Amino acid sequence: MSDQMQWTNALSTRASLEAAINDVVEQATASLTAPADLGFVFISSAFMSEYPRLLPLLAEKLSVPVLIGCSAGGIIGRKKAEETEEIEAESALSLTLAHLPGVEIRPFHILVEDLPDSDSSPKAWIDLMGVPASPAPQFILLSSPFGSEINDLLAGLDFAYPGSVVVGGQASSGFMNGRIGLFCNDQLLREGIIGITLTGNIVLDTIVAQGCRPIGEPLQITKAERNIIIELDEKKPLMVLRDLIGSLSEYDRNLAQDSLFVGLAMDEFRLNLHSGDFLIRNILGVEPNAGVIAIGDRIRVGQRLQFHLRDASASAQDLEILLQKYQSQNTGTCSPVGSLIFTCLGRGKGLYGRPNVDSQLFSRYLHNLPISGFFCDGEIGPVSGRTFLHGYTSVFVICRSRE
Repeated sequence: MSDQMQWTNALSTRASLEAAINDVVEQATASLTAPADLGFVFISSAFMSEYPRLLPLLAEKLSVPVLIGCSAGGIIGRKKAEETEEIEAESALSLTLAHLPGVEIRPFHILVEDLPDSDSSPKAWIDLMGVPASPAPQFILLSSPFGSEINDLLAGLDFAYPGSVVVGGQASSGFMNGRIGLFCNDQLLREGIIGITLTGNIVLDTIVAQGCRPIGEPLQITKAERNIIIELDEKKPLMVLRDLIGSLSEYDRNLAQDSLFVGLAMDEFRLNLHSGDFLIRNILGVEPNAGVIAIGDRIRVGQRLQFHLRDASASAQDLEILLQKYQSQNTGTCSPVGSLIFTCLGRGKGLYGRPNVDSQLFSRYLHNLPISGFFCDGEIGPVSGRTFLHGYTSVFVICRSRE
């Protein structure tokens, strides 16, 4: 029998860090029949004072060549043979182990000051990452929460590594001004970006569920400056928006007061736009006198957009549509072995009113697939072939062999 990929996850909600580590190591190692090449560890911010103890305690029980992870306000994983759970604002530790034959795994740690200038050549990015552009590597990133530099990194990776998948999330705390932790092999880090490159016999499929539904019709930006929409279909955008809101049901009008977003169409040639074709961005503000709208991204004349609403129903429906699409498009490929989820702190119980909605919906379509991850302060994933930092989003990564 050929050497097969293996992937397993274990979750513990024990309040003692030592007990939690014993739990997850025992469960995870018992499920593998070959040595682990890669590990992911996600620890809840309930253990914030104990972050320095995590890696030394793990090293006493576990030997894995590459181990990365981070802290979070919520942790996702599977307890023994039970269903996947999303543990929010409580003690939790998740350990994922993978045996990946034919895959080269390289960990890295980058600081903001290491990033090349925005006009640098692809070579500067390739030198930074230490892996060639061909064969295309896959990237999993974990970062401290910081500003526009993460967008510079994502644009640089897209530029230098066309055809690569870049996914991940920003570590979170769950507490006001709480400290985060990034874990890379034997190091506890407090800032920058850590991650891995994966090259060889591996494919990372992605599902990026932004959790919105469109209202009205697609509109064309006919005048704009940076992130400010000055004209939509040659009309004042605020007038267009007021007319649209006036045409909505009472429920949607109420929802639009605090859950209204803009979806930017990513493919200018696609006539029929569906879930997954838009990049969802916040509305930052309006200027009533000029009738203009500012949004959370740069825009250009000619681009199409559609207003969107977000609520629990829209989020679940958006994810289900994308899962159905993934299932129908991947029937002939190698079976997936494991998955990761990077989901927003603004989802979970706060959005749905009950736990485990996203993870259970995922498991309904991808049965018995180990899934683990955390609640992020920003999620990283592709839309229409370009990588973005998202909010209020669930990014799923599905791992399978190429051959």
